[in-house]
Amino acid sequence: MQQAVILRTPGGPAALGIEPIEVGEPGAGQVRLRQTYVSVNFHDCYVRSGLYKTLPLPGIPGLEAVGVVEAVGAGVTSVKPGDRVAYLTRAYGGYASHRLIDADILVRIPDGIEDRVVGALFLRGLTAIMLVDQVFPVRAGHTVLVHAAAGGVGRLVCQLAKHAGATVIGTAGSEAKAEVARASGCDHTILYRSVDFVASVRELTNGRGVDVAYDAVGKDTFQGSLESLAMRGHLVNYGQASGPIAPFEISQLFAKSNSVSRPAVFHYFTGDDREPMAKRFFGALADGIITADQSHEYAFADVARAHEDLEARKTTGAVLLKV
Repeated sequence: MQQAVILRTPGGPAALGIEPIEVGEPGAGQVRLRQTYVSVNFHDCYVRSGLYKTLPLPGIPGLEAVGVVEAVGAGVTSVKPGDRVAYLTRAYGGYASHRLIDADILVRIPDGIEDRVVGALFLRGLTAIMLVDQVFPVRAGHTVLVHAAAGGVGRLVCQLAKHAGATVIGTAGSEAKAEVARASGCDHTILYRSVDFVASVRELTNGRGVDVAYDAVGKDTFQGSLESLAMRGHLVNYGQASGPIAPFEISQLFAKSNSVSRPAVFHYFTGDDREPMAKRFFGALADGIITADQSHEYAFADVARAHEDLEARKTTGAVLLKV
C-alpha cells in the first residue's frame, strides 16, 4: 500500500498522520521510488512544530531517504528500475512509502553498502565532507576545534579531519561522550561543562589557537570559538543547538584577520558538485574513514514516537523509519 505522513496543521508528534496516497507514473525526468529507509532529523521536528514554516501545508515532511527505483519517466538515463538510490532535497516529501522525484537529484548506492547505513549517514556525512573538504579544506599540520565532537556531524568531522592529518581538539559534555570523541580521532578532549574551553584551547596550542573551529552549538559557544582562533583562523558556524547567535561587531575579526562562514549543505550538494560529493561520501564510507554509529529504527507507523524520542533526547545516533 502506498502511504505517506501528511502534516495538516503544526503541532506535537500527534500531528503526524499517516494517510493512503496514489503516486502514479513518473513524468518526464522523474522516477518513482519505493523507499526503504527515511531519515528523521531535528529539522523535521521544527517543521512539524511550526518553528520552521518552510513546508506548505498540508504537506509531506522529510528531507532525505533511501529507496529502489521502480519506474522511470521519459528522458531518464542516469538510473534504471532496480537501482538503489539516495537523495537529499529541500522540496520535502520524504516521509512516504513511495514517491515521484526528479532523477537528477538521485545518487546511486554502490554495491556492498547497506541502505540502512546510507540512511543513517547521508545528510550528516555530506555535511561533514562539506565542512572539512570545502568550507575550510583541512590539511596536515592544521589544528581543528570541533564542538559537540561526539554528535552526529561532529563525530564525522573529527574522523575526516584526523584522516587529513590535522590535530583535533573536541569538546564534549560528559566523559562518556569524550570517549566517543577520542575514538573518532580527537587528540584532545575538553569537558566544556566543567572547564573553560577557550583557556583549554589556548593551553593545548601554546597560545596560538586553532586554524578552524567547527561550531554547531551557536549562542553558547560562538564568542568563545572566535577567541579560540589563531591568526587568520576561520570559524564555521553550521548550527545553533543552544539558540541563535546575537549580532556581533565585525570589527572583532580584525585583530587576527579572522573569518566566519555559515554554510548550508544544499548549496554545496547541487548541480555538477552532487556526483563528486556523493563519490567522496561513499568512498570514505567504504574505506572506513567515516563509520556508522548507533542507529534507532522505527516502523513507519511509529513516526510520532520517533519524533517524541528524538525531541526527548532518548536516542543516540541516527533515527530511521523503516518503510
